[in-house]
Amino acid sequence: MSDLPWSETIRLNEIGNCLERRLEADAATRGRVMKALDLQGLDALSAEVSLKPSGRGWMLSGRVRAEAVQTCGLTLEPLPVTIDAPFEIGLVEAVEHPRGPAEEIDISLEEDTPDEVEGVVDLAAYALEQLALSLDPFPRKPGAEFAQPDGPRESSPFDVLNRLKPKDAGGGT
Repeated sequence: MSDLPWSETIRLNEIGNCLERRLEADAATRGRVMKALDLQGLDALSAEVSLKPSGRGWMLSGRVRAEAVQTCGLTLEPLPVTIDAPFEIGLVEAVEHPRGPAEEIDISLEEDTPDEVEGVVDLAAYALEQLALSLDPFPRKPGAEFAQPDGPRESSPFDVLNRLKPKDAGGGT
């Protein structure tokens, strides 16, 4: 059993020339996803995915759609959002790379390196990842603004100097 709230796997040897799937999350799955992504609601969650051989690996492309309810970060009110996000991810089969104890690994953030998979591809996990990336990390209802609450003003180290200044020090010499 996977620790992910939504998982639908396919073995790499089952892909053939092209694999197309429509994934639809049931109510129990949406509940787990809602909890994992800290959503107030998740009325719909689906994905269309296509997995095709490409070069030395595979190309996973698709679209994730969802009707979710986030929480406004300022007012804490429900904030409905509609997600319709296309995605495309390169995949390659993981290969064991023998390394010496002091060998460094070069990682480039400029390249779009493919994901490594080991024998199976979890289609729902990729859809879930795209959903999470499409959600606003700081949701705010339109028109909601932060207002500094009234309260005691924090003291400044310069307050002591202000108290030493003469009250009528407003003019020139």
